[in-house]
Amino acid sequence: MVHTFTLNPSLDMVVSVDHPEFGKTNRSYNESIYPGGKGLNVSFVLTDLGVENTAVYFAAGFVGEEITRLVSERGIKTCLLPLGSGVSRINLKLRSPEGTEINGSGPEISPEDEARLFEYLDSVKKDDYIVLSGSVPGTMKKDIYARMIRALAGRDVHIVVDASGSLLEEALEYRPFLVKPNRQELEELAGRRLDGREDIVEEAKKLQRRGAENVMVSLSGEGAVLVFGEERVYYLGVPEGRLVNPVGAGDSMIAGFIAGYLQSGDQKQAFRTAVAAGSACAYFEGFPTKDSIEEILTYWKADINED
Repeated sequence: MVHTFTLNPSLDMVVSVDHPEFGKTNRSYNESIYPGGKGLNVSFVLTDLGVENTAVYFAAGFVGEEITRLVSERGIKTCLLPLGSGVSRINLKLRSPEGTEINGSGPEISPEDEARLFEYLDSVKKDDYIVLSGSVPGTMKKDIYARMIRALAGRDVHIVVDASGSLLEEALEYRPFLVKPNRQELEELAGRRLDGREDIVEEAKKLQRRGAENVMVSLSGEGAVLVFGEERVYYLGVPEGRLVNPVGAGDSMIAGFIAGYLQSGDQKQAFRTAVAAGSACAYFEGFPTKDSIEEILTYWKADINED
């Protein structure tokens, strides 16, 4: 079983604009509204890939009700943690080659709300996967992921963390199974620009020395790097395709990696499935499906480079 946690879900309004110009009135040619949040995105893809999972998330107010309605329409198994006050956030995502986003902050999480989150962790079983991804409401402490991992200590579960800044840094010492920063997030942690693959691998290995078992770095159109265990470094470019929608590609990579690893037990196959899932998200409308991922895996014959 995979448990995805979305502590700050959203209602995402995605607007498509050909050539957006800031400081001017821009007209969209298409608008869509989706339930958002990185953990929910992972659940959407896992469900289509046939991987049993539960999406755990906070929801508040009329926005939270709409998030729940839309999630339920997709057939996702959920554990809703309703909040007594406030409103879940609304995000604006500008669909363009740059993929600009304006994200809300989220509602207040009370100590009682947080306690119910930790009560859920009691249901987690040995060999389950826990996906902690995305931001948290501003009222939550930035060590929340670390505290959740600590609460699961000794349970033999696989922790996957996709977060930035202190949310990720605080979690490292508890030895998550996999962390997935993108290039920008890795640069922020490193405090410097990363110009090539050697720099990226160097900083990924630093995250391993700080506690992460494995590190997968997404590089957008340049592919991805996986540093797995001791001295295993893999690089894989992306298949050819026309960029349609980069939003959610990183979340799709996590779902692809987990699905591939559960099905094969092989990190190279999991890595290939991860990059295929991220590419399917970028090249097709909406989130990738099992069919779109398998289509890419069928025609894409690129070898994984191993250092």
